[in-house]
Amino acid sequence: MNTTTASTESFRNIIEVSGEGTVAAAPDRALITLGVVTEKANLSEAQTENAGAVSGILQSLYQLGVPKEKVQTVQYGIEIQYNYKDGVQTFRGYKVTHLLRVTADKIEQTGAIVDTAVRHGANTVSGIQFTSAHPEAYYHQALTMAVHSSRQKAATFAKAMGVALHPTPVRIQEVSHGIEPQPYQMATFAAAASTPIQPGELNISAAVKAFYSYS
Repeated sequence: MNTTTASTESFRNIIEVSGEGTVAAAPDRALITLGVVTEKANLSEAQTENAGAVSGILQSLYQLGVPKEKVQTVQYGIEIQYNYKDGVQTFRGYKVTHLLRVTADKIEQTGAIVDTAVRHGANTVSGIQFTSAHPEAYYHQALTMAVHSSRQKAATFAKAMGVALHPTPVRIQEVSHGIEPQPYQMATFAAAASTPIQPGELNISAAVKAFYSYS
């Protein structure tokens, strides 16, 4: 919410305004989270089967050309599973979950990475996020737009008040910054066909609060 106030700061008349700027950018990096969930009555069997499947996924991704340093484990867990009937809890088995985070610097490989992993044992793709490898330049553009926006607002208020605005702000502060990865929702996936992935675009935003003096 934009707020504007007139006050006295250091014996000067001050107009306080906010400014926002947003820049659209094409993503050039994909973060893919996928892996294997295995359920077995025997824990050792569950771990062995899960490890074998993950090993197959890793080898297939390396053969696809994904560097080893671009693949990392982001979750590994073992859960005891129970059945519940008529208020009675009975042991069902174990669930082993191993999730990998794959960073694709060639965004056009996203679909191939998903398909390859699924063909070689992945049974869960929990998320795909698109982002920029170098967001700083876009953010600086958005920040410049935010400063210009604050100046335009201050000029509008000064004109309405019938006063002369000093164009250089007395004080300016960054309110928020950063780039949020764009999530991609996958309803289904299959190994039999190529998975189409549309990265869309990113919106990089910046906001400032500025204080302009007037006379």
